[in-house]
Amino acid sequence: MRIRQRGWSVVRVEGLSMIPTLAPDERALVHWGAEVGLGDVVVARRMDRPELLLVKRLVRSEGDGWWLEGDNPGASDDSRAFGAVETDAVIGKVVARWAGWKFVRL
Repeated sequence: MRIRQRGWSVVRVEGLSMIPTLAPDERALVHWGAEVGLGDVVVARRMDRPELLLVKRLVRSEGDGWWLEGDNPGASDDSRAFGAVETDAVIGKVVARWAGWKFVRL
């Protein structure tokens, strides 16, 4: 997937880590380069595996970065496993999910 620095696109969610907010194979609308804050669902790069994109929730700021966690802790590979991510690793904000025939804001 080519990542834009700014703009909008639809992505497909993989995995169980964001249930019940986002389910596997669900479509999500991402605002790339958007301002983010605590509680937002975001797209981030894992620093030790930059080719891997994560959809997680911003739980808290930690040093110069963010602590990310999935909404389904039993199925989430997140900051509890790899620590905080750098601020620049957060590259987009998930603003809505596809609900069959329309987008529904998160």
